[in-house]
Amino acid sequence: MKVYGNPMSTCTRKVLTVLAEKGREAEFINIDLMKGEQKTPEHVARQPFGVVPALETDDGFVMYESRAIIRYLDRTLPGTSLTPTDPRAYALMEQFMGVEQSYFSGPAMKIVMERFRGTNDEANVAKGREGIKRPLEVIDAALAKQPFLAGKDFTLAEVTWAPYVDYLMAMGEQGLLGEYKNVMAWWDRVNNRPSWKKATGR
Repeated sequence: MKVYGNPMSTCTRKVLTVLAEKGREAEFINIDLMKGEQKTPEHVARQPFGVVPALETDDGFVMYESRAIIRYLDRTLPGTSLTPTDPRAYALMEQFMGVEQSYFSGPAMKIVMERFRGTNDEANVAKGREGIKRPLEVIDAALAKQPFLAGKDFTLAEVTWAPYVDYLMAMGEQGLLGEYKNVMAWWDRVNNRPSWKKATGR
């Protein structure tokens, strides 16, 4: 199995987290984003949108899109399932994965990219901060009643949220996130999980 990605990529880290949860090693092929390797014909042949990651299985099956990849890996690899069997817990997992994709990661990355690139457009940062408040309020309320987004267990919902929360913390947004006490307690559980530490090289 091969993962074509970049260790700093949020979406690559989702895939690496699931592999670590499953205790599975994959051949990691680094795609240098700074050199534009994601736009080469070789990579576009496996990821037609020219981003990372992409997955190639041992029998030559190639797929892309991190959320699709992590669902596939969870379904096909042995080990503890990260997808609940209880229909309501499953629905909550999918719900909060949808919240992350539709409402959280976009504004979160506005902040991250302004800081990462050093452009520091404070108006754009302010838009990002305003944008993440409502989804943080929503999950904070949910996490007041349960340790993880879908209930009592770590699921794919945590996998999709973790990279964005991690980068917000790294880019100095501890004060904003710190307003959400249940989110911070949840983040402590996620951040100290061995799979996440492995995925981020800590």
